[in-house]
Amino acid sequence: MSRKILLLGAGKSTAYLIDYFLDKSVEKELTLIIGDLQPENLPANVRQHPNCKTITLDIFDREKRKKAISKASIVVSMLPARFHTKIAEDCIAYGKSLVTASYVSEAIKKLDVQAKEKGLVFMNEVGLDPGIDHMSAMEVIDRIKAKGGKMLLFESFTGGLVAPENDDNLWRYKFTWNPRNVVVAGQGGAAKFIQEGTYKYIPYHKLFRRTEFLDVKGYGTFEAYANRDSLSYREIYGLQDVLTLYRGTIRRVGFSRAWNLFVQLGMTDDSYVLENSKGMSYRDFTNLFLPYSPTDSVELKLRHYLKIDQDDSIWGKLLELHIFDSTKTITKDCATPAQALQEILEQSWALKANEKDMIVMYHKFGYELNGERKQIDANTVVHGDSGTHTAMAKTVGLPVAIATLAILDGKITTPGVQLPIAKEVYQPILEELKIYGIRFNEFQVPYLGYNPNFVAS
Repeated sequence: MSRKILLLGAGKSTAYLIDYFLDKSVEKELTLIIGDLQPENLPANVRQHPNCKTITLDIFDREKRKKAISKASIVVSMLPARFHTKIAEDCIAYGKSLVTASYVSEAIKKLDVQAKEKGLVFMNEVGLDPGIDHMSAMEVIDRIKAKGGKMLLFESFTGGLVAPENDDNLWRYKFTWNPRNVVVAGQGGAAKFIQEGTYKYIPYHKLFRRTEFLDVKGYGTFEAYANRDSLSYREIYGLQDVLTLYRGTIRRVGFSRAWNLFVQLGMTDDSYVLENSKGMSYRDFTNLFLPYSPTDSVELKLRHYLKIDQDDSIWGKLLELHIFDSTKTITKDCATPAQALQEILEQSWALKANEKDMIVMYHKFGYELNGERKQIDANTVVHGDSGTHTAMAKTVGLPVAIATLAILDGKITTPGVQLPIAKEVYQPILEELKIYGIRFNEFQVPYLGYNPNFVAS
């Protein structure tokens, strides 16, 4: 009898996930059921596959959602995280295991006891970041501890970037993931981490002026700014006594310094709306955040306000985004500043169908073994194949798919709400990811205990 995998949501990150299930469908006796608001947008080869069925499904249609979940062997949700709770509650009710790529929420955590009572696996954070970052980190941390080593330092960085062959704008960046997440990154409180045993906090208005530099062989130098909360990973990774714990987001050098201008202007603010945003020119939008002058142009006011010298390379980056254009207009009504900025950026940073993206992940592990301090650096670079089969879709979708099949096959059996940090979970997933070119290169480097390149950019 065919086993039914219910996939809820068929967005940009699901291309490889769907291919994986369909490629394995005969051998593993699978039927993939895709529930989406617009399944007609799926590629014809997916819709017409003999082992794939599509249904039009609104997640708020309670009866249709429950019916689909009740008939599934396992459920995979690739919907936004805010929708997972309803799905998880239905999975508890009908005795179905659940897999997501999203951060586990407090609401999902509360279902842990019920999931364990029913013997269900609720696997969360098994995409890229969170996901591959957890698994690749725990593989090295567990290996160091197994040798008797004591962890002193852990730093982890991930970035979704444009591939070198399509790196053709001054920002050296294009959207490879949800543009909104890029625009509002870092908001909601200070970035928190530990450095050499000292708690450190970077407020949002300073976040993009404090970057760490990373060198990746064959790809050059990157920069990384701090993620909002690194401290929570002490418990997750068993690093309660670690001296340095820092997680960050990777960009090309120079991005953060230029992005900081939008932060200082207030363009990334998502807390209020612009009542007259629809039809507003990009030039007028930029002028909203500048002092009034009866004589000075918008360009001159911005230069003076942000102290941008005439020969500063940042100016070219701003011009490239057409923020002074009086003919281009914002289409969203009552947009927040962040939403208006996102719309402007999407015009310049959209990844075209024939363009490719790139994922860069970099870990640092400092430890003490036999009285000697050592450090392992590990990194991976993953290239996309096309504008649809992106590196982001590969690194998010494949670990989700591999974990789903492992649960269905009884290879992952520990019940409850969890992350992929147990050896029974991460080891086989990382091993299979190597088949798809997702593997880490490790280097033994001198232990410093701090990064001398962690400076104001």
